[in-house]
Amino acid sequence: MNRFLLVIVAWLSTAMAHAQESAPDPRAGAFSADFPYASKYVEIDGHRLHYIDQGEGQIFLFLHGNPTSSYLWRNVMRYVESSGRIIAVDNIGFGRSAQPELDYTYQTHYRFIEAFIRTLELSDLILVVHDWGSVIGLDYARQHESNVLGVVFMEAIIPPAFPMADLTNLGGPEGLFAKFRTPDTGKELLIDQNVFVEQLLAHGALTRQLSEVEVDAYREPFLDPASRFPIYVWPNELPIAGEPARNVTVVNAIGAWLKTSKIPKLLQYASPGAIISPTAAQWMVANYPNIEAQFVGYGAHYIQEDNPEAIGRGIADWYRRLVDR
Repeated sequence: MNRFLLVIVAWLSTAMAHAQESAPDPRAGAFSADFPYASKYVEIDGHRLHYIDQGEGQIFLFLHGNPTSSYLWRNVMRYVESSGRIIAVDNIGFGRSAQPELDYTYQTHYRFIEAFIRTLELSDLILVVHDWGSVIGLDYARQHESNVLGVVFMEAIIPPAFPMADLTNLGGPEGLFAKFRTPDTGKELLIDQNVFVEQLLAHGALTRQLSEVEVDAYREPFLDPASRFPIYVWPNELPIAGEPARNVTVVNAIGAWLKTSKIPKLLQYASPGAIISPTAAQWMVANYPNIEAQFVGYGAHYIQEDNPEAIGRGIADWYRRLVDR
């Protein structure tokens, strides 16, 4: 009998494994390459910023990081549309925004987004932020808390992950990020080879395979190597081993603010995560007041491309409960 049961268990295990291999991805319906939003432009400091602006009511402002654009949020925003007005802006040098000759430091990006909010007279914001967009958005919330109703953040460059003491968690002194932060190899990899788009985004930090249409949308702003300078700058702006000191100051200030501010916060995290692991999420829940943590599935860094429905519905549900308080 025991032997018979073992045979049955083995058969079931094999059958289930084959079924899982052949089963369609249950998330597939949430993925689309389309960007069904009308483009708008606003001039900031003599340069055009591209953005989308749809709907009425509560403003949800989506901010992206490196090397993405408002396109990153396309499959998330559709679940938030019914909750209010959705706005997603392309950072200067990214997406369909202008690519002038600038230093593209964090401070420059922050200045453009702060001016964008002021120029469009946006108020009572809910900021939805990712990667470097998290630093821009949370720094804005820290400095303009009266104009922010709540913050939603994911894969954010904030404590406890950043500032980093060294490169250990990014591959060490021989890792890719160390090469990014070395001028000669960094320019070769990020400008000449475009590895942030072609490897990290297109193939490295996802649990699914992007379609060629999707990858082409991310490639489009950076077809010319000269246009990739903004991508090159961002890894060098990460606060690691005390440098750059100006960004260590910014990220530490954000961390201190998050520990004291009562503003409603939604943390969305994935497993294993690239910056915010489940362990880091637990730390944030223990240290940041008025925060809710939502697990949105399996993913690394670009979790909007892995779990857009979980992220979008999670934001809408959190906002509904926020309004009902």
